[in-house]
Amino acid sequence: MVTLAARTGSIPQRRGEAPWPDHEYVRGWGVFAMPFDSGHVLALRVFPEGSFGPYRSVWHRDPAGRWSIFYDATRAEIACPRYFGPACTTVAPAGISVTWTGPRTLHVEVEEPSLTWTMTARRSGMLGLLNPLMAAMPLASWRVPSLVRLREKVAGLLGLGDLALYGPMPSGHVGLLMPERMYLVDDAEAVVDGTDLGSPVRAPDNPKIGEVALPARGVIAVGQGMWPVIDPDEFERTRRNTIAEDA
Repeated sequence: MVTLAARTGSIPQRRGEAPWPDHEYVRGWGVFAMPFDSGHVLALRVFPEGSFGPYRSVWHRDPAGRWSIFYDATRAEIACPRYFGPACTTVAPAGISVTWTGPRTLHVEVEEPSLTWTMTARRSGMLGLLNPLMAAMPLASWRVPSLVRLREKVAGLLGLGDLALYGPMPSGHVGLLMPERMYLVDDAEAVVDGTDLGSPVRAPDNPKIGEVALPARGVIAVGQGMWPVIDPDEFERTRRNTIAEDA
């Protein structure tokens, strides 16, 4: 059996081409949201593959509702702030370390602000059945609105709340989030700048960044995301710049 640590570690790091023409994309995994009983929310994105190359980011929402995104990439416009930055109070570069310390246990550290975050994904009989089925569905199934809605309903049955996998981002891009496998996380602890965030919970309402709803409970998802290119000149210029920076 392939472990979660092995599955996420097998994704190659590269700058690639989106599976659909005239789209930009990312492929990887992350903690798509983790609400805590203190009112804080954390999220993690690890995308080894994408239109602009690899990056990592950590998201933090404080109890007052202010979002921050910290990115480990050469520039903000090739990482999560490209799509979600307009909804944030703070966007800043940071060193982000992601280490699997066991088959299902993950440790995350950020240098500044200081963050230590450890979690363990639990086994789920339902997801043990659903994950192979979701992963086997062809890419073309994501172009069928009824099948996207079916996936959203499955997310609701898992306690993730009222999610929309397709819709506008704060940047104006229209995104399609495409999870292929999901793993629930109930066991976690995190400290941000000396503040213990408490215990992970299932939030009564989905946390939102802008108008984008995130999962109402801790979940690790493996998959990809795609957005139609809205400015071809900017897209090609950004790709050229990232190639030059890697040269």
